[in-house]
Amino acid sequence: MGWLHNRFEENVIVTSVDWALNWARSNSIWPMTFGLACCAIEMMAAGASRFDLDRFGAGAFRATPRQSDLMIIAGTVTFKMASRIRRLFNQMPDPKYVIAMGACTCGGGPYFKYGYHVVKGVDLIVPVDVFIPGCPPRPESLIEGLMRLQDKMMKESIAKKRS
Repeated sequence: MGWLHNRFEENVIVTSVDWALNWARSNSIWPMTFGLACCAIEMMAAGASRFDLDRFGAGAFRATPRQSDLMIIAGTVTFKMASRIRRLFNQMPDPKYVIAMGACTCGGGPYFKYGYHVVKGVDLIVPVDVFIPGCPPRPESLIEGLMRLQDKMMKESIAKKRS
């Protein structure tokens, strides 16, 4: 028996503030509607009724960066679009997270060698938390990436600044 045994009433729950905040934050993710190419179709499919991102607490896609805390970059990122992605990322409130979805987003995709207009990985523009490879990745992959992001969010602490 621990030293806490029989010290509280029956209906008292004892937990840490970090755990409670991280649980609430990880189960109420608001992604931004942001698709650049063919991967956006798979992102839309993940939010539809067959795969239903709402079961994981991320179903309310927001149209403005000021109301969202997750940016899912899905598709080919060009140099012309890079400054707009950075601007949208800067407008998001803290804490903010980024998922890079698709081979073109993660590393340039098939345009890597000869595409002079394609950014060779979106991590050169914004800090990426989860990479989802594939061309295009299946909706199940996006759900798996979202679950990995939730695991990462549960390990954060409010006392330490996110790097």
